[in-house]
Amino acid sequence: MTSVAGEAWFRDEALQRVLSLLNADGGEGRVVGGAVRNSLMELPVADIDIATTLLPEAVVERAGAAGIKAVPTGIAHGTVTLVIDGKPFEITTLRRDVETDGRRAVVAFSEDWQADAERRDLTINALYAAANGEVVDLVGGLADLERRNIRFIGDAATRIAEDHLRILRFFRFFAHYGNGRPDADGLRACAAARTKIATLSAERVWSEMKKLLSARDPGRALLWMRQVGVLTEVLPETEKWGIDAVPALIAAEQALGWAADPLLRLAAIVPPDAARLAKLAERLRLSKAEAASLQAWANAPVIKDDISEAAFDRLLYRHDPSGVAVRLKLALATARAKAEGDFEEMARTARLGKLLERVAKWKKPAFPLSGADALAAGVNAGPRVGELLGKLEQEWLEGNFADDRASLLARLTNLAKP
Repeated sequence: MTSVAGEAWFRDEALQRVLSLLNADGGEGRVVGGAVRNSLMELPVADIDIATTLLPEAVVERAGAAGIKAVPTGIAHGTVTLVIDGKPFEITTLRRDVETDGRRAVVAFSEDWQADAERRDLTINALYAAANGEVVDLVGGLADLERRNIRFIGDAATRIAEDHLRILRFFRFFAHYGNGRPDADGLRACAAARTKIATLSAERVWSEMKKLLSARDPGRALLWMRQVGVLTEVLPETEKWGIDAVPALIAAEQALGWAADPLLRLAAIVPPDAARLAKLAERLRLSKAEAASLQAWANAPVIKDDISEAAFDRLLYRHDPSGVAVRLKLALATARAKAEGDFEEMARTARLGKLLERVAKWKKPAFPLSGADALAAGVNAGPRVGELLGKLEQEWLEGNFADDRASLLARLTNLAKP
């Protein structure tokens, strides 16, 4: 018998209190989905979702009687969140699909565990843990988990027709949990339905892609997405640019201890074209910070690895250091991939690494003068103020920030003279 009864997360007092509440007086509740999957794969367990035969109103009533806070987060769809000591547990009534259109589903509440399992997307996401910790597998998820096989429940095309986002979820879960070649039926179904991705909201698409790009190594998933035409549907910018830089980037991340950064992975597979990236950000509804990050990278110059420290500092002053860092990381990853047995690339790798360290320590110096100084020196308000300050700032920059405020004021006063 497969069980999670001994796991610390399952023995948690708050969770046991919720399960006792749901399993009393003829009701039944089981932990479902990611918590069970991750526990069996010896991966960290985060959110804990619970399925129950009880109707949402009954869950709220029982929670109230037990002094547990109930939040109707999606009560129309059968979901109530119970909060104990600040810890949330999402409770959803068993459901069966009545009608689907590829974007949303009309559901009916049920007491049928088999029907609830079969309406889910992937076999590894439909594993339940009963109140005693025993894992209940109604769709072959345990065998797939053992093989790290990402497989749709039942007919793959039918599952995708119910919700087109499942195309991206298939590859996302393959990136995080899959091994070998993706399930052939799933691949064929994703390829056949790939144009349906355009019917989904941009927010849902980017959310899935961001999660996929956050995997420890999304390279194989991206490769298969490209093979079947899904990647071009989501990121047409990659079509002529490719994903060849990804393996080197992943190797550099793992060797150098870089955190998995979805935006850095995205930068590796799209061209550094500011205009195209602005359209990408708009199309996928990236956050302002995410869009700005891509723009900083696109606007950063290509950096020669033998640049002097002084010249590099001037470059950092003129450009967003975060964008410069992305340029350097991508260049460093490529150089590392070429470095084995190539002394020139090994030296280049070392130089790029030092530049990246310099970026991390960089603190932009403040130009000592302001518009108020120009006016005080007798410069009339208007374009002349900006011209003189720009000239002095450039001289200060070329002097590697050495001039102090007093010397700059003296030159400003001299330039201000009629």
